[in-house]
Amino acid sequence: MMRPEDVVAAADCGADAIGLVFYKAAKRCLSIDQAQKILDVLPAFVTPVGLFFDARADEVRETASRLRLRHVQLHGNESPEVVANLREFNVLKALRVERDSFRQTLASWREAIRSKQLANLKGFILETPGIAHGGSGVPNDWQAIRQFASEKLFEGLAPIILAGGLTPETVQQVVRDVRPWGVDLCSGVEAEFGKKSREKMAKFAREVRLADDAHAP
Repeated sequence: MMRPEDVVAAADCGADAIGLVFYKAAKRCLSIDQAQKILDVLPAFVTPVGLFFDARADEVRETASRLRLRHVQLHGNESPEVVANLREFNVLKALRVERDSFRQTLASWREAIRSKQLANLKGFILETPGIAHGGSGVPNDWQAIRQFASEKLFEGLAPIILAGGLTPETVQQVVRDVRPWGVDLCSGVEAEFGKKSREKMAKFAREVRLADDAHAP
């Protein structure tokens, strides 16, 4: 998110969380002042998440403490040790779905969760391979992700959140097929760079609800 009015619209459409980017190389990076203006209008029960990319733990702490953030998303090559070092935060860790190596990636994190007791690791965001820090609009490898889900490779891990080029036109089928804990998007609901479309956000939310209703008991 880059504009306060878009945060209010997203909440009206049913968003559970909004993202604030603090990676200077990212096109959507915010200053502290810009982020604070967004947080000032954030409705109750919508969680703000700070996004960082290979930042030092002290940098994450400094930014998060200034904005009173409790949730952070690590979008680079951060190790389980980094997650453990940020125990005071609820951490989401992005993983890129490299088809040939992803099984080993999941196995490594499964072992780290067991051995390091990463209770603060609250979810894995599955991102498009080859994309540095998200927001590109490039679709993920949904065929591979469906295969991994069918093999139950996500069991025993933190909840799975799907990302990577999702749009109102594609999200329903992906949610039906994979049944993730959540979905994460950015450019798929933009009217233009940095400006969200209320209509697209509303349609996206409706499509997610339709997918959920299809699996309701």
